[in-house]
Amino acid sequence: MSKYSHQVSGANFSFDGLVDLMAKATPLRSGDELAGCAAQSDAERAAAQWALSDVSLDVFLEDLLVPYESDEVTRLIIDSHDRAAFGAISHLTVGGLRDWLLDAAASRDSASTLRSVAAGLTPEMVAAVSKIMRNQDLISVARAAEVTSAFRTTVGLPGTLSTRLQPNHPTDDPRGIAAATLDGLLLGSGDAVIGINPATDSPHATSDLLYLLDEIRQRFEIPTQSCVLSHVTTTMELIGKGVPVDLVFQSVAGTEGANSGFGVDVSVLREANEAGRSLHRGTVGNNVMYLETGQGSALSAGAHLGTGGRPVDQQTLEARAYAVCRDLEPLLVNTVVGFIGPEYLYDGKQIVRAGLEDHFCGKLLGLPMGVDVCYTNHAEADQDDMDTLLTLLGTAGVAFVIAVPGADDVMLGYQSLSFHDVLYVRQVLGLKPAPEFAAWLDRLGMVDGSGRILDVDALGSPLRSLTSAR
Repeated sequence: MSKYSHQVSGANFSFDGLVDLMAKATPLRSGDELAGCAAQSDAERAAAQWALSDVSLDVFLEDLLVPYESDEVTRLIIDSHDRAAFGAISHLTVGGLRDWLLDAAASRDSASTLRSVAAGLTPEMVAAVSKIMRNQDLISVARAAEVTSAFRTTVGLPGTLSTRLQPNHPTDDPRGIAAATLDGLLLGSGDAVIGINPATDSPHATSDLLYLLDEIRQRFEIPTQSCVLSHVTTTMELIGKGVPVDLVFQSVAGTEGANSGFGVDVSVLREANEAGRSLHRGTVGNNVMYLETGQGSALSAGAHLGTGGRPVDQQTLEARAYAVCRDLEPLLVNTVVGFIGPEYLYDGKQIVRAGLEDHFCGKLLGLPMGVDVCYTNHAEADQDDMDTLLTLLGTAGVAFVIAVPGADDVMLGYQSLSFHDVLYVRQVLGLKPAPEFAAWLDRLGMVDGSGRILDVDALGSPLRSLTSAR
């Protein structure tokens, strides 16, 4: 007889171990259907959620979803687990943790309470509790959690929303990249990072782009950081050659096999972190890693199987990626929530839910969590769905979002947010850029007394040289 079962509407549902229970309890998404682990009906999903809510948290330290012996991410999770921090919640079930989190979020000292248990939570615990939470629960708890990081700007402060300015170009044309960069800066974007996805991963091309961004930053004395999103080994090579590297980028996932597909392991990532920090280029902090994740990455790499060879649901594997991120104390982490495609998140409803889950899980685990609010052109989603997710994430206290010219990334071929979308959400929710960047905008006369971005024609003389470059 199965260890886990529950009855719904007179029908009894049994689940083949914790891996199966976690998958069946997950809100519907196409990736789990593709993997063959999704619940077959709403009734089965409800039964799984009821059964999961009764699971004790300490079970996740013994009944491992991905084997310890064969997966270094599991070893990292278990070996780094803080038993002292776990003590405050060790007596709880998954359902009890939900109640505890909501109570903590409503308390006067919510931020410190949530911070005190972060190291005692494993990704599997956090993924489990997210599966039994409504969207408003995910928003309430994530908003209460406060996580900051710093390099030349401070990211994640309450009342702020930072942005990655993403000036991609299909041929890495410096003029096109510079024009997109200036466009974003004039609209108040770029305080989290000015980050380029290069069309080629060659060291020469990456070096050229890094020098271009560093020249722009220094010329206009912009308090921000730059990054070219080449492979981590390419960036380390350039650090050794004295190229101006601010942040070290890498995509990461929640299993050893998926990370191997990215060409990395934990030791390489730690080496890269030390290499970036050794440059001491930050002014207000020395968090140097920029990490990207996304639901479905392990499944797309065929590296999603757990204990007993059973598929682990994609949301739990995404949360496990945050253990890798947490180990590196990054400046920025973001889930590229709708980028992989409808095979993993089919429509706007699934993308919105996944974005809230990822943000909640990452922030609860202690990460400065951002989201690329995005979708591919063949997904059943549109910009209205992105407006909804952006507004919900802004309410939930997301650290940063990604913005591209016109919301259309012409190099990667997907839809994200525009610079104007960022202005919208900052205005309606009363959010500001990172304080160092906000002071720069004010110093150059780019904002009015309330912090709103001025029209280009109203800009003061300090920006004449900048606007003439357009």
